[in-house]
Amino acid sequence: MVQTTSLFWYNAFMTLPKAFIGKYQAILGNSGDDFLTSLQQEAVPAFRLNPLKKVQQPFPNAIPHTPWGYYGKVSGKSIEHVTGLVYSQEPATQMVGQVAAPTKGMKVLDLAAAPGGKTTHLLSYLDNTGLLVSNEISKKRSKVLVENVERFGARNVVVTNESPQRLAEFFPAYFDLIVLDAPCSGEGMFRKDADAIQYWHQDYPAQCAGLQREILKEAMIMLAPGGRLVYSTCTWAPEENEAVISWLLEHYPDLSLLPIEKINGMVEGIDMPEAARMYPHRFKGEGQFIAHLQDRRPALKKSLKLKSPKSNLTQEQKRLWQEFAKKHLQVDLSGLLQTFGDQLYCLPEGLPDLAKLKLARNGLHLGTFKKKRFEPSFALGLALTSDQVNYSLTLSEEDFRAYVSGNTVAIDGEHSNGWYQVLAGGNGLGFAKLVNGTLKNYFPKGLRFSS
Repeated sequence: MVQTTSLFWYNAFMTLPKAFIGKYQAILGNSGDDFLTSLQQEAVPAFRLNPLKKVQQPFPNAIPHTPWGYYGKVSGKSIEHVTGLVYSQEPATQMVGQVAAPTKGMKVLDLAAAPGGKTTHLLSYLDNTGLLVSNEISKKRSKVLVENVERFGARNVVVTNESPQRLAEFFPAYFDLIVLDAPCSGEGMFRKDADAIQYWHQDYPAQCAGLQREILKEAMIMLAPGGRLVYSTCTWAPEENEAVISWLLEHYPDLSLLPIEKINGMVEGIDMPEAARMYPHRFKGEGQFIAHLQDRRPALKKSLKLKSPKSNLTQEQKRLWQEFAKKHLQVDLSGLLQTFGDQLYCLPEGLPDLAKLKLARNGLHLGTFKKKRFEPSFALGLALTSDQVNYSLTLSEEDFRAYVSGNTVAIDGEHSNGWYQVLAGGNGLGFAKLVNGTLKNYFPKGLRFSS
C-alpha cells in the first residue's frame, strides 16, 4: 500500500524529486499526502505594515496573532510600497522576526539579512532605538538590502558587507540578540521558486548543514552573555534544523531552548517541542523552521566597549547642516555626524568605529554638501514623519505618478521657494525643491517607473 501511494505521488508531482517525496511521506506519515498536495497550490502572499510610518486607512485580512501582518499582495508601484508603509513578506517568514521580538535599546545582529524582510521587522520592534547591524556577504544582494532599509525609514541601522568570520573578529560578545536565517536547501520555497527544486538533491541538506554550523560558530563568538539567538531556515530538512540545533546545544552547554508559541497552525519540531515548524498544509504560508535559544551565562555588568567613531565635519559643514536643520526640522536627530566625501551621515548612537569593515550603509544619509549649500537626501525625507518637518507638500495620486516617473509637478497656492518634504499618502517621499510654483524632481533616477 505504501509503495503504491509513493508511486502515485511520483506520477502526480513530476516536478518534485522522488527522493524528496519519499522522505517527507516517511516523516509526515498520514499527513504526507496533504503536505504534497499543498505544494501544488498557489503560494500565499502577505505583507507587514511599517509602524514607523502613518497609516491613513485600515487594511483588511490581518494575520491572526501578529502585530503588523496582513494577507494579500501589494504592488511595488503603489504609494504604500514606494513610501515604505508596507513591506511584502510571506506569512511564515514573518514568524522569525516575531519570535525574535527585540526590546527597545538592544544591540541586534541580522547575520544573513538580504533582501531585508527580517531586518525591517526587527526595526519595527526597536522603534529607532538601540542598534541593528544588518549584514549581507553578497555585495549585489546588499544593494537590495540597503534600498529596502532606506525605504523603511529607520535611523538606527547600518548595513555591513562582510563574512561572519570577519564580523566575529570585530564584535566579540557584543550583541544582545542575533538572528540567523541561515542559507539552506530552500525546500520551503518550492512553490514560490521553481528554481529551488532544480538545486535540490538527496545530499544537499547535509551539505547545507555543514555551512550552517560554521556560521553558528561565528555567531556564538558575537553573542553577549545572557543574549538570545534565533535560528531559522526556509526548509523542512531535519538535517538542517533539529540536527543543527542539537549540535549547537551539545557544543555550547550554556545555551538552552526557549519555547515558541505555536500559532496559526505552527507545529512542534521533530522530537524538539520547543522549536516550531511551518508546513503549508497546516500553516497559511510557506515552509519555515525556527528555534529560539537563550544564553544562560550571567550578563556582563559592563558591556564591552569598542573604539568610538569621531565627527569629521568642518566648521563650514557644521554651519550649513545646522542652518538647514534649524529651518526645516522639528526633531533633533541623535547620533554622530560624519562625512564620507561630500556626503553627510548620521551614525546611530553607540555605534563603534566601523572604518575597517566593508559598509553598504553607515547610518542615515542626511544629504550632500555642495558649494556653500546643503542639499537634503531622499533617505532623510523617507525617514521623517510629516510632523517632524516644518515644510511639506502633499501630492495627489496623479501627481505621485508623475513624480515617480521623473516629471516636475505644478503646485497650486502660495508657497515660498525652497526645500519641502514631499508627501504621498501621508508619508515621506524624499525632499524636493520648489521654484516659482514648480516642484523639481528629486526622485532617484534608479527608482523611477511609469505606471
